[in-house]
Amino acid sequence: MAYFDAASAAPLHPVARQALQASLDEGWADPARLYREGRRARVLLDAAREAAAEAVSCRPDELAFTSSGTRAVHTGIAGALAGRRRVGRHLIVSAVEHSSVLHSAEVLEAAGGSVTQVAVDRGGLVDPAAYGDALRADTALACLQSANHEVGTEQPVGAVAEACRAAGVPLLVDAAQSLGWGPVDGGWSLLTASAHKWGGPSGVGLLVVRKGVRFAAQGPVDERESGRAPGFENIPAIVAAAASLRAVRAEAAEEAVRLRELTDRIRARVPRLVPDVEVVGDPVRRLPGVVTFSCLYVDGEALLHELDREGFSVSSGSSCTSSTLTPSHVLRAMGVLSEGNVRVSLPFGAAEEDVERFLAVLPGAVSAVREKLGAPVASEVVREENILVVDSLGKRCPIPVIELAKVIGDVPVGGLVRVLSDDEAARLDIPAWCEMRNQEYVGEEPADRGTAYLIRRAT
Repeated sequence: MAYFDAASAAPLHPVARQALQASLDEGWADPARLYREGRRARVLLDAAREAAAEAVSCRPDELAFTSSGTRAVHTGIAGALAGRRRVGRHLIVSAVEHSSVLHSAEVLEAAGGSVTQVAVDRGGLVDPAAYGDALRADTALACLQSANHEVGTEQPVGAVAEACRAAGVPLLVDAAQSLGWGPVDGGWSLLTASAHKWGGPSGVGLLVVRKGVRFAAQGPVDERESGRAPGFENIPAIVAAAASLRAVRAEAAEEAVRLRELTDRIRARVPRLVPDVEVVGDPVRRLPGVVTFSCLYVDGEALLHELDREGFSVSSGSSCTSSTLTPSHVLRAMGVLSEGNVRVSLPFGAAEEDVERFLAVLPGAVSAVREKLGAPVASEVVREENILVVDSLGKRCPIPVIELAKVIGDVPVGGLVRVLSDDEAARLDIPAWCEMRNQEYVGEEPADRGTAYLIRRAT
């Protein structure tokens, strides 16, 4: 089985496994106690903190260990907002942040605060000037991920941090995806990360708060981890997390070159091997091991099952893998195709032969899914004032797009097709299909049930 989902959770690094097993015998006691066992545990915890701080490029007393990356984000945002509550209650985030950031933003809005979402381009990249434009007198905090978790796009953290610094606003950076590859440059104020993203054990997060940043931890006061992460520290897991971070950093430069070549190979060959594919994410500013593409006329969940049967573990941001049947907020913000979405994220040490086998298997897997979806229940197609109307109500992705593709040739150049759909994914996928097919997307309008999407045949 080839595991290609390291962006979700990287396999446990051998160094992490060794450190975890070794510290189980020495790190079980309370590090706050003065007896021998407590002192041993404290030595391990302090050494882990120093190693992690060195990797982050911060002071050890600025770094706290949390129970997860998500907890680090929630604690960091809440504490920074509370520390600057006299300034205001305005938060800036990018439209493609991890859900943990967006959920924190929702909590702020529900409590009466305000949030500005900064848009991204089709590659998933923010414009630093847009962050500058979003800054206000009442802005308490800005957030920006160092690299995107779904498409791998690396963000201009340094430029955004400079704009925030000039305005006196702290910047929180979610470095979960990138910290294993290197420290985050720029004058950021707070940083979060998660050990299971770089090959450490799950259940360990990092929260860094620079000296001088106003921060008020929320919730009941706890004496551990500077009051920022309540509860007894999981010292064996923390030791393993720090040890694995140091280990992957030692390998990062060489491994980045190798994995970037493999993902470049996937980016170049997938569109040649599989028709009607859009490779998404910035082609240059991206993580070494991540490549994401979307396939027209393909159900994302069905494609993942086909690839799983062929021995490949990959993930998807497709609407069809969500229990809510709504498109990925990242793909929606980018304005790219969401249906049939596949994210390949290669772990350290991924084998070249596995990548070649994936490229050999993929065309057949896509064809098999398309064949299954090639004969959907016939749509009701009528003409209404010289407009071809396709009734796709009650049908889920990618059926509305398939049915649009089948009838677009039935109208003359300049003619209109009106697609009726109540699937939220159609709002993203129909315009994306028009972009790929050089057809004109006119817009949408309310319908009796669902939404009507208007497409003009341009070619």
